[in-house]
Amino acid sequence: SEILTMYPLDVVKTRFQLQVGQGGYTSIADCLSSIVKNEGFGALYRGIAAPIMVEAPKRAIKVGDFSANEYFGNLFMKFGILSRDSKYKGIFTGVSAGCTEAIVVVSFDLVKIRMQDKNAKSLYANTGDAFIKILKNEGIMAFSRGFEATVWRHGSWNAAYFGLIGSIRGALPKAETKQGTMFNNFIAGAIGGTAGTMINTPFDVVKTRIQSETKSVGAKYRWTWPSIGTVIREEGLGALYK
Repeated sequence: SEILTMYPLDVVKTRFQLQVGQGGYTSIADCLSSIVKNEGFGALYRGIAAPIMVEAPKRAIKVGDFSANEYFGNLFMKFGILSRDSKYKGIFTGVSAGCTEAIVVVSFDLVKIRMQDKNAKSLYANTGDAFIKILKNEGIMAFSRGFEATVWRHGSWNAAYFGLIGSIRGALPKAETKQGTMFNNFIAGAIGGTAGTMINTPFDVVKTRIQSETKSVGAKYRWTWPSIGTVIREEGLGALYK
């Protein structure tokens, strides 16, 4: 249900991140209405099969019984890298879990981006067709395109989120009730999530640009930091927060 509810906004985000120059979408509402008017309501869900397919393993990595955070936390303590109460534990385990998540999602993200890109609308009939054509025309390594940027995106968000929420909970007044605990968790999660998004959005923008390109030789966007430099130089710093 979360994917069904939020996916249209993900399409909007991708359209904005791929938009260069003037004359495009001016707001979220404008983008939504333009897509429905010019492409049909179904365009808001174009490519949704890719994130649905990867949702289960992604959730398992994040919150499963054997989540990556838990695994790497135990591993770091086993080798004496971190103590159980280390204030850096959330950052180390978050980055490690983010890198693991990037391995799982990068190929599905690439297909999703291609399906959401209005300039590639005529190239792929559906998600399965996109998988087959990318494999046939670009080779299997195309599915790893944008992996470095995906690592930066997931690693930075996880580091900020898991690195902050513990400290924020500790700084809040001690909860005396179940409702108080829920409120503290909500505040900590909201602040941690906002910080993570502020940090990782530039990486998300360049990841989208890298994965949208259908050629590797002569591609404008290839690696994360050079691509960030290109966006700032050509479009300004604000373009990294589309």
